[in-house]
This record gives sequence, C-alpha cells and structure tokens, in this order.
Amino acid sequence: MIGVILAAGRGTRMGSLTAQVPKPLLLVRGCAIIEHILRGFRAAGVRDVVIVTGYRGEQIMAHLGDGSRLGLRHTYRRQVEPTGTASALLLARDAIRTEPFVLSWGDILIQPAEYAAAVAAFHAAPCDALLAVNAVDDPWRGAAVYVNDAWRVVRLVEKPPVGTSTTPWNNAGLFVLSPAILAYAERTVASPRGEHELPQAIGAMIGDGRVVRAYALQGFWSDVGTPDDLAAAERSFPGPAAGA
Repeated sequence: MIGVILAAGRGTRMGSLTAQVPKPLLLVRGCAIIEHILRGFRAAGVRDVVIVTGYRGEQIMAHLGDGSRLGLRHTYRRQVEPTGTASALLLARDAIRTEPFVLSWGDILIQPAEYAAAVAAFHAAPCDALLAVNAVDDPWRGAAVYVNDAWRVVRLVEKPPVGTSTTPWNNAGLFVLSPAILAYAERTVASPRGEHELPQAIGAMIGDGRVVRAYALQGFWSDVGTPDDLAAAERSFPGPAAGA
C-alpha cells in the first residue's frame, strides 16, 4: 500500500501558533504531528507516501525531505487553492493507480499501533472504503458516522449541528480506500464553504450501495484543532518522542 497525507489546511483555529508554521509541523512530545502519522504509516507497512501540501508547504517539504530519514519515500503535491479534501486527494491520483491505499488528515494523532490495526481490518474483510472512527460525546466538530450491527456505515453527516447526532461515532480522519473513491471525488459538488469534501464522496459511495465499513480506534485520538487540543496531546499522547 501507498499512503496519502492531506496536509494543506491553514489551521485557523490554532490562532498565532500557525501564523508562521503549518499545523502539521506543530510539535507534540518534541516531534511534528505529521511525523507521528508517518511513523504510524511505516509501522503499517507503507513505504511510499504522497503528501499534499498547501499553506506554507515549503516548510513541510524542507522538514521531511525525501523521507529517507524515516525509512520512507516521499513525493509531494501542492494544492494551490484551498478547494477541499476531495480535490486534494485527486492531486495524488497518478500515484494511487489500481491498489487500495491508506489516507490520513495531516493533523490527527492516534496510538501508533492503530495504523496497522486499521490496515489489517481492511484486509480481513476487503471493502470499498474503511473509515476509522472514535467515540465522542457529540461528533459536531467532525462527521457523524452511523453504523449497523455489522459495522457497515449506513450514513455519514459532515459537521452536524450541535446536539443533533444520535451516534457517538466520529470520522477519525484515517481511511483505507479502494481506487473507486477517485471517481466519487471527481463528482463532488462545492459545499457552502466552497470546498469539495472527501466525506461527501464517501457518502455518495454509501448511497450507491458500495461497501463502506467502520473500524473503531482504540485509545488516544485527537484532531489537534485548537491550542487546548495541542496542550492535551502533549500531556497524554502515548506515541514515540522525537528520535524514536
């Protein structure tokens, strides 16, 4: 499998912390957030990674280089305008070819072993898309994921209004996807924010009867969306520190 990391966002909720630095390069336990993700990819057997950058992308490229320091091979794509996660994914389509791939948002932190566990869950019961999910009190900050008793995803609601969700499951930002997602990403329409969103493409797959399953993450999860999230991750994230 190859890996794709979408790391183009501005990180506006971080305020001054991302005024000069892209959010994926903020440090947790002395290591950039995106490096924690890359180490998780490596543990899951990924060796080739496409990183889609945008805001201050040159810093990400300078920090990570060709990937050899982490035992990986990196290539980069640049999303010039912030047109959404579906558009960002399509920039990597030439590398994806015909095989399933692992995709992550560029600002999530999960326990390192969970990357391999998600890939193993996909191979144990291959599907068109596997979404990692985490339990929260209210998934209004991300996407509410509704599943049946067999862990098949039956509905996905992006940014639901506070207090309206009847599921505890949140889209955790880690996916194992078949190349079928690319055609759905191409057909997305702009959201009210003017962005073409990957969850919309996955929702269309569900609507077409494609098999989309959920994998429940174990342990720590954060989307590191705010300074408070960053501080909490520094205290609680169990991943390896810098140099590990």
